[in-house]
Amino acid sequence: MQTTIFTFTVLLLALIGYYMGRSRAVSTVGGDIRKLHSLPRHYGYFVAIWCGVPALVLCVLWTLFEPQIVNSLVLSGVSSLDPDASSAVVSRVLSDIKFLALNGTGRGADDPSMIAAAAHYSHLKSVGTASLAVAVIAFSIIGLVIGRRRIGAELKARNQVEDIIRLVLLASSIVAILTTIGIVASLLFEAIRFFGKVPFTDFLFGLEWSPQIALRKDQVASQGSFGAVPIFAGTLLISFIAMCVAVPVGLLSAIYMSEYATPKVRAFGKPMLEILAGIPTVVYGFFAALVVAPHIRNIGDSWGIDVSSESALAAGLVMGVMIIPFVSSLSDDVIRAVPQSLRDGSYALGGTKSETVLNVILPAALPGIVGGVMLAISRAIGETMIVVMAAGLTANLTANPLQAVTTATVQMVTLLVGDQEFDSPKTLAAFALGLVLFCVTLCLNVVALRVVAKYREKYD
Repeated sequence: MQTTIFTFTVLLLALIGYYMGRSRAVSTVGGDIRKLHSLPRHYGYFVAIWCGVPALVLCVLWTLFEPQIVNSLVLSGVSSLDPDASSAVVSRVLSDIKFLALNGTGRGADDPSMIAAAAHYSHLKSVGTASLAVAVIAFSIIGLVIGRRRIGAELKARNQVEDIIRLVLLASSIVAILTTIGIVASLLFEAIRFFGKVPFTDFLFGLEWSPQIALRKDQVASQGSFGAVPIFAGTLLISFIAMCVAVPVGLLSAIYMSEYATPKVRAFGKPMLEILAGIPTVVYGFFAALVVAPHIRNIGDSWGIDVSSESALAAGLVMGVMIIPFVSSLSDDVIRAVPQSLRDGSYALGGTKSETVLNVILPAALPGIVGGVMLAISRAIGETMIVVMAAGLTANLTANPLQAVTTATVQMVTLLVGDQEFDSPKTLAAFALGLVLFCVTLCLNVVALRVVAKYREKYD
């Protein structure tokens, strides 16, 4: 809340600086803006940047580093805390201090050192908030004054503003790249630790998944099995069922909406179809668990077929319905992008509507359709909630869609739920599964890009 207030204050001062800079630029040339190097608004942007950017940078740095500084100062005054305590213990003590400072009661209320630490925490937070407010306002005012004083007829305000915008765009790109590198590095580092405890071949080709490793030295547990083949088999089975639903329905819907539907039908049907993409996955999970799975089991019982209460078929069917808008929307956009001249040429040669769609439009739009299908497959592989609620947690190596199976994402969630020690193969296995999923989806995206690049048609 405080950060929001500070940000709003900085933006308000920057807006004031914008109008002051623009009026200053006009007044320096006696109202004749033709004598200015840049348009008046560029001078306003120049002052606004001087006023807002340094203060916003200060807010960001304060948000990043202030909690660590305050926490270290507070914990140094807790005499009852063991210097060699684990990170989990330190986190719990710090949470107790914050709760005590906020509510005046709680765990540690009878410990003088905890009471003193809570009071120290409240004092540091109040001092920090006041200091940040003063610093933000001071930075904004100083920047406003400096920017306004630099305004003159010869100031190349537009060039400097564009240079700053270019730097902002470059920084945004670097942040995105570094974020990707950080994600990959974190997965790779933890996966390497896992493969140091469990052989890579056992993980990738093992047929039994039972990650039961003792978390404490005094805990009795089996040695555990980390064969991920059942996990990958369940992931592929559910994804295959989902794509068997999503690709035909989505593609046929796109063909109808783009080629056959009247404008009124399209204006109503396309938004209604895309509403499916806005439904939360947990709602799909409820629908699969409460409606689809029992219905499939009842049908199986009536036919004398043994159907599990949680099945890959139920999860795959509902997941396919969820993915329909991805295939439909992307395919519709690609089909409508095919030039009208190709349609007219087909009609001129005597082709019917269906022949034109089948022999001209679909081949021309095929690369884009394949790319959309690949993205839909990646979406299906990464789905979690529907599988948890409809397919279960059992790692069965089976191709029977009527049995309970699980997927890699579900197991990742299961392994990381609760308090975990990240020195255990049981917990580290989640990162190995994540690395495999990352590689699979990366390969799918590369294949989609290659297909689009190889078969894409360029039209005038």
